[in-house]
Amino acid sequence: MSTRNVSFLQELLNTVAEQGRALLPARLFGASVEEDVEALAKALMSGRGEASGVAIARELLRRYKILGADERRAFFRFLLDELQPDSEGAAAACEAYLSDPSQHNVIALQKAIASPRQEFFRRLNLPSGATGAIVSMRRDLLRLPKVEPSLEPLDDDLKHLLQSWFNRGFLVLRRIDWQTPAAILDKIIAYEAVHEIQGWDDLRRRLDPDDRFCFAFFHPSLGDEPLIFVEVALTDDIPGAIAPLLKEERKNGEIMEPTTAVFYSISNCQDGLRGISFGNFLIKQVVEDLAKDHPSLKTFVTLSPVPTFARWLDRLLADDPAGIVTEADRQAIKALRDPDWVDRPSEPLKATLMALAAHYFLTAKSPDNRPVDPVARFHLGNGARLERINWLGDVSEKGLREGHGLMVNYRYELKEIERNHEAFANDGVIAASRGVRSLLRPPAKAKAPVSEAVTTTAAVATGSLRLPKPPGGGTV
Repeated sequence: MSTRNVSFLQELLNTVAEQGRALLPARLFGASVEEDVEALAKALMSGRGEASGVAIARELLRRYKILGADERRAFFRFLLDELQPDSEGAAAACEAYLSDPSQHNVIALQKAIASPRQEFFRRLNLPSGATGAIVSMRRDLLRLPKVEPSLEPLDDDLKHLLQSWFNRGFLVLRRIDWQTPAAILDKIIAYEAVHEIQGWDDLRRRLDPDDRFCFAFFHPSLGDEPLIFVEVALTDDIPGAIAPLLKEERKNGEIMEPTTAVFYSISNCQDGLRGISFGNFLIKQVVEDLAKDHPSLKTFVTLSPVPTFARWLDRLLADDPAGIVTEADRQAIKALRDPDWVDRPSEPLKATLMALAAHYFLTAKSPDNRPVDPVARFHLGNGARLERINWLGDVSEKGLREGHGLMVNYRYELKEIERNHEAFANDGVIAASRGVRSLLRPPAKAKAPVSEAVTTTAAVATGSLRLPKPPGGGTV
């Protein structure tokens, strides 16, 4: 649909909404703000016509924007408590299905137990610009303190709808370059979450050269608001440090036949879409596009941060019942107390951190039996292989604080992506190179029976290290 047609449609909807607003009872627009949004929510669910529905939804969204934090929390609780399936109707439909599991009764049961909150948000999405407002509404919901577990069903309903509305089929991939409108470039600077962009000159270094790319997903309902973007550098080898990529001077016209595409920054832009994955689609499509346009590319890797390694190590040092950290490790780690340790790193410290990092990636698990590192979960889940752990890959203040300077390469082998993805999703198999596996220390004999130690060591050596399935037989 052309921009002109979209604008015409938006103007038409606004006109309909204004005319519909004139038909609404005045009581809906004169109460206190908190009571007002609740009255509007009830009116929106009362089954009025399309024109009045658009008007009510637009007015509700307008009133919601001026609510305070406590008022928004009260509104969310109102939606949770008031918009629930009819329990008697659901029970009757369930009994009818149990006595006669016909297709008719299946449909009746589905309607009876369907969440009215989902229908509320569908109606709320009628006005122009409502989708972005609803995404912001979920951002507000997610920012509430964790002491609000009772609101989780409301988030489940919102997330379910947003997953449908932001289906891959609706997303548009666009390349971001130095000719992209300044309004979008400004958002790229603001949303960069991995390696901060230091102004417009820094942005130009990342976008303008022939060997630098940036791609972003957009959604028609959000206009020029990017959902997620990835920055890419074309090189002749797999890099082990981020500084040379970020500081390298422009070299337009010099790159001939690059062999490696490096994904060095992936940033999600919309907090309200947390938990709705776009990155796997983005990386796979960018890999396909780059491979088609640059036939010399044979290697596709990331240069990724290790954002929770330092925090994990602190917890391990404080509580290590399995004896993973040796006394020699503890002595070596004392070097980190020196604020200038990176200027004179020691070999014992390097050996210790690299070995513990291998344990962190290959063995340590979160309570849900997945790798503890969020970036690892993302790339391994997409079918990548843990290729290399890089010593002093990021010596920025953030890199040292979060990962003690470590960075990681995840490799995307086109022929292995699907196999790695299925093995990780179904059996918890972590695809890792021999170089990474060689860093992993064999388990201490005193900590496990001989048969278990031998089995684990063999698994490491063969690359078939598996994460145990969580209770109940679910997948990792």
